[in-house]
Amino acid sequence: MPTTKKKTQVTASPERRRELLDTAAEVFAAQGYNATTVRRIADEAGMLAGSLYYHFDSKESMLDEILSTFLNELWDGYDAVLGAGLGPRETIEALVTESFREIDRHRAAVAIYQKEARHLADQPRFRYLADSQVRFERAWLGTLERGVAAGVFRADLDVRLTYRFVRDTVWVAASWYRPGGQHSPEEIARQYLSMVLDGIAVDTP
Repeated sequence: MPTTKKKTQVTASPERRRELLDTAAEVFAAQGYNATTVRRIADEAGMLAGSLYYHFDSKESMLDEILSTFLNELWDGYDAVLGAGLGPRETIEALVTESFREIDRHRAAVAIYQKEARHLADQPRFRYLADSQVRFERAWLGTLERGVAAGVFRADLDVRLTYRFVRDTVWVAASWYRPGGQHSPEEIARQYLSMVLDGIAVDTP
């Protein structure tokens, strides 16, 4: 019985691999994962579809690396904030700022996560997306609850509603933010926080 030879994967330089993943991320973000073909990614990368398989065994592998890289970097930043011993307000400020920095670094990956995470999380390979969401919720809710208990945020604050508002209004920025634009991620975070915290912080005499 004839056997089919599998193509040997080639280890691309880190720079080339990053370029290919960036290209794939932009296509996934624009077209959706299911609607994107390997041929379309290859066309955007300026190579033949078959050549792309020398670098990645499937578009699923590309998506996995795009999302896991984004989340690993996000949690490196979040863990540093959460372990810094900051007060509740300062923690919220730092988490929001880190979120906008990640949108600046991984805008397409954030857009993919927003659109695809819910159904991808049902697949064993992407189970870490659901785990990350649990950690994400725990970090934000815990900080908001700590702020209410400490009298930093209003006693009547609905922390879960506030969490959902902050989560959705921060990450939706991936749909309009463009790196290198008029405002830096830090400036956008500062403007955003001035609007949000003026609404939930306790007035001080």
